[in-house]
Amino acid sequence: MELRCVECGRLHPPALLYACEACGGILEVMGESGLAVPASVRGMWRHGAHLGITDASAIVSLEEGDTPLHVASRAAAAIPGFRGMLWVKDETRNPTGSFKDRLVSAAISKARELGAKGVVCASSGNAGASVAAYAARAGMPAIIVVPAHTPDGKMTQIAAYGARLLKMPGHYSRSYDLAMALARRNGFANLTTTFLNPWAVDALKLVGLELMQQLEGQAPTHVLVPTGSGPLVKGVVQGFAEFGGGAVPRAVAVQAAGCAPIVRAFEQGAGEVEAWDAPNTIASGISDPLIGYAGDGTYTLRLVRQTGGVAVAVEDEEIRAAMRLLAQQEGLYAEPTGASPIAALAKLLAEGAIPPDARVVCLMTGHGFKDAALWRSMPADAHEVADLAAAEALLGATVSGA
Repeated sequence: MELRCVECGRLHPPALLYACEACGGILEVMGESGLAVPASVRGMWRHGAHLGITDASAIVSLEEGDTPLHVASRAAAAIPGFRGMLWVKDETRNPTGSFKDRLVSAAISKARELGAKGVVCASSGNAGASVAAYAARAGMPAIIVVPAHTPDGKMTQIAAYGARLLKMPGHYSRSYDLAMALARRNGFANLTTTFLNPWAVDALKLVGLELMQQLEGQAPTHVLVPTGSGPLVKGVVQGFAEFGGGAVPRAVAVQAAGCAPIVRAFEQGAGEVEAWDAPNTIASGISDPLIGYAGDGTYTLRLVRQTGGVAVAVEDEEIRAAMRLLAQQEGLYAEPTGASPIAALAKLLAEGAIPPDARVVCLMTGHGFKDAALWRSMPADAHEVADLAAAEALLGATVSGA
C-alpha cells in the first residue's frame, strides 16, 4: 500500500503526507489493507479491508456509514417535468450529522496507527464537529479552526465535544492556512477534509459501494454531489469504478452561486479552476473559495468531465425551496448544503441537462440542526392559541377528541 500523486504519478510511503514531495500534487491511497474485520462490526468498517488501516486496534469509530437510501417519490413528483427515479442518500444519519464522519473516522484511525498525538482541522463547521467528536472518542487533543461567521449550531456542536475552537475572521481558506501552520508547529495530524488528507478521502469510495449494494447493482444515471473542493465527487466516481463493474454514473458537482469556482471553470470550458474572490451564500458547507489550493477544484473538474457530468450553481432562494421540499414532502431535515442537490436537479431538468427519465441519487450531506437559525428565519405554519375555541377558529373545523 502506497500513496500516489494524481498529477505526476510519484509513489510515496504510507505516512502522514499531505502533498506530493515532487510536484505538490494531490495524493491518493493505492492498494488496500485487506484488514480482517469481525462479523460483528457495523457501519463502514464492515468494508475495512478496502481501506488503508492495517491495525484494527487503531480504528476510531462511532458506527458511521451504511446510511439509508430513501426513495423520494413525493419530492420527485413535485419537480416539474421529472418522470424518472429519485433517491436521497441520507448522510445526516452519520453520528455527528454529516458525511464528514466517514472521512474523519478513516483519517484519525490512520493518524492513531502512525503515532499522532493530536489532530488539527480547518472547517466550515461539519468537519470540525466530526473531528472534535472522534478526537474525544480517541482521547486525543483537537484544534478546530473555523471562519468566524460559521453557523452557531455548528460551533456549539464543536465546543460540546471539548475541542479547542479557534474562530478566524474571513473566508474558509484563511482557516485552512492557519490549520496547516498549527499542524506543522504542533506535530499534529491534519484532518482537514479537502483533498489534503489522502487517508480521509479514500474512505469516501465506500459511498459508491453502498449505493451499488442498495440499488442491487443497478447504477444510477446521475449522482448529484454538494461540492466545495470536491473529495466526495472523487469518492463517488472511484467507488462506482471499483465496485460497480465499471458502471460509473455522471457526476454532478453542485455549488452555491455565491461561491462557485468549479462551475465557473466548467461553464467557461477552462482546463483549470481559479479561486473565488468573496463567498456569499447560506450554504456554509460548500462556501470554499479554494484560495491557495485551486488545484483541488481542477482535479474535481477533471473527474466531472471524465464521467460526462456537469457542474451547476444554484441560488440561495433555490436552496431554501429545496430545503422546504425535502422537509415537507419527504420528512428529511437538511441544512442548505445538504439540500443543494435537489435545487440543482430542478434547475438541470428545466435546462434539459438531465433527461426527464433519469435515475438520480442526491447526496444529502448535512442535517438541518447544523443551521437551525436559518430554519427559524423561514416561514412556518405556527400559531399561538389560548384554548380549544381559538384552535377551532384557526383551523376552521371542529376539534374532537379521540
